[in-house]
Amino acid sequence: MKKMIITIVSISIALLLAIGVYNGSKLQHIHIKKEVRIHADLAHVFHQVVYLKNFPKWSPFLEADPTQKIEIKGNDGQIGAQYHWEGNNGKDLGYQEIKKITPNAYIKMECDIKKPFQAKPIFEYTFTQKNNTIVVTQDFTLTSGFIDAFFMGIFGAKKEMEKMNERGLVLLKKCSEN
Repeated sequence: MKKMIITIVSISIALLLAIGVYNGSKLQHIHIKKEVRIHADLAHVFHQVVYLKNFPKWSPFLEADPTQKIEIKGNDGQIGAQYHWEGNNGKDLGYQEIKKITPNAYIKMECDIKKPFQAKPIFEYTFTQKNNTIVVTQDFTLTSGFIDAFFMGIFGAKKEMEKMNERGLVLLKKCSEN
């Protein structure tokens, strides 16, 4: 009986590790593309994203943690401007920096996350006018090492990222249309 229990536990552990390795290998490069249609002026929508002072209006992270401390460094709305955050009682820490701007068309931001894990995701926003709406496309990419990807697979991080990115676009639409 004891041997059978040890065998079952060993097989279960091996199976969990195999699933973790399989999922981890798929999560070393995460790409999430979302879009939202907004009924507002193109320049207004663009300014909601390019001016980091506006991010608290549509940040899904601030919505999830309203006690988050934020600071903007550099010339807001310009390449090199940074949005720093510390939240979740010091357990979340990092910043995002504007790296490229094409007025009323494109913004690229790179993040440097220090906690709860280290990561350097990239957010790219494209703005397109179609009839009376602005289509904002958010292109998110994250490349990580196998160990980080392994744990992201175990904890379902990609689904959480997808939900947060989608929530951010819903909030962007809401604040841009009001």
